Order: sequence, then structure tokens, then C-alpha cells
Amino acid sequence: MPSTPPNLTAVILAGGKGTRLLPHTAETPKPLVKVGQYPIIEILLKCLQRAGFTRVCIAVSHLSQVIVDALGDGSRFDLQIQYSQEETPLSTIGPLTLIEDLPEQFLVVNGDILTDMDFAALMEYHRGQQVPLTVATCQRESRNDFGVLEIGSTGMVTDFTEKPTFSFTVSAGVYVFSRDVLQYVPKGERFGFDQLMETLLENSVPVATYPYDGYWLDIGRHEDYQQANEDIDRIKGLID
Repeated sequence: MPSTPPNLTAVILAGGKGTRLLPHTAETPKPLVKVGQYPIIEILLKCLQRAGFTRVCIAVSHLSQVIVDALGDGSRFDLQIQYSQEETPLSTIGPLTLIEDLPEQFLVVNGDILTDMDFAALMEYHRGQQVPLTVATCQRESRNDFGVLEIGSTGMVTDFTEKPTFSFTVSAGVYVFSRDVLQYVPKGERFGFDQLMETLLENSVPVATYPYDGYWLDIGRHEDYQQANEDIDRIKGLID
């Protein structure tokens, strides 16, 4: 495992309403929804602590006090937890502009992610790339439920595939930021990851990727939540 510098900082984005997981999120913030007996965000906090992180800032909005009451100051996780409150929803990247004293490099992770990714190794990789932003990526497949025709210039069918499966490279919802990136983010305004990527590309700012093929789930849909509960034995291994 790469050596890690002291005082590693992570930001957990935990302000979303989790509407796609209703009714589980009717009265419970999505990061506190349980997989087995473990709230998603507690699993994430334990993974961060094990990777050498000491400070975590949690960006909160919807049902924020419930999250604060559940996690406290972080002492039971051997972490220093602070909270950043959004008065109005700022999407996925906007909340970073409200957080003071961010270090030169810091991890950002969505609060509904389950993964065995080595966050310390990701930080080390980012330092070696010498770029402002590194995006962890995963491969995902999507099946098309229709027969797909390929059509030539004359309008005639040249090929046919029944219900093909396509592979995509997707963002894993885990990033390493260098503080300089924040100059591209309008302060206190709604600003998403999609807008950040468009802005960086328009300004020719290099963005590195960190391909990851291990365990990763984004608990944003009912089928993913069901999968997480089926994987409970593997998930226990993340925190034991």
C-alpha cells in the first residue's frame, strides 16, 4: 500500500433527496439507508479511516440534522467530522465552494457509494499525475432491448444485432481534486459534475482517470440497493 501523508481530507456529498429510492428515503436521508445493519455512509467512513484519512467534511442539505445526529463529531469512527450546510441545493460540485480550509489535494466521494477501492492509492495516483482533477472510473454494461440496424449510405441494411449490450466508461462518483479546480466553480451556485467537466474541457484543463475494476455500487436505484443487500457478506468485509 502506498505511504500516505498525515491529515488526509475527504469530502462526502450527502445533500441529495434520494427520490429514486423512495419509500426507503421518505424519512431517512439516503446516506443513512441501511445495507444489512450498516448505514451506507458509516461503511464509507470506516473505509476512509482505514485508508488513513483523518478529516471528513460532510456536505449536507436534505434532512441534514438527522445526519448530524447520527454521526456526531466522528470520534466513534476515529475521524474528525465537520458539516457544511447548503441552504439551497447546489448539486454535486457547488457544495465544495462552501467548505473552508480545504487542503491542496482532497478526496470527494458521493455519499451513496459502496466500494472496496483503495482511496489512499487513488490519492497517490493523483499526485503522480500532476493534474488538477482525477476521476475514478468503472466499466458498466447497458443492454438495448431492441434489435439494432446498421444502415449504409444507400439506405440499405448492412448489419443487424438483436438486443446488443454496450459497454461504457462511467464516473464512479469518487474524485481527487486539487484546490485550483475550484476557480472554475461559481461560489454558492448550483453546479454539477457535468458542468464542471464541460467547463474544464472548454478551458483545456487536463483531467486524469483512475480505472477501477473492483467492487463498486452506486446505491441510487432500487435494483442497486437490492444488489447491495445480496452482497452483504462482501460488504461486511469492507469494515471488518
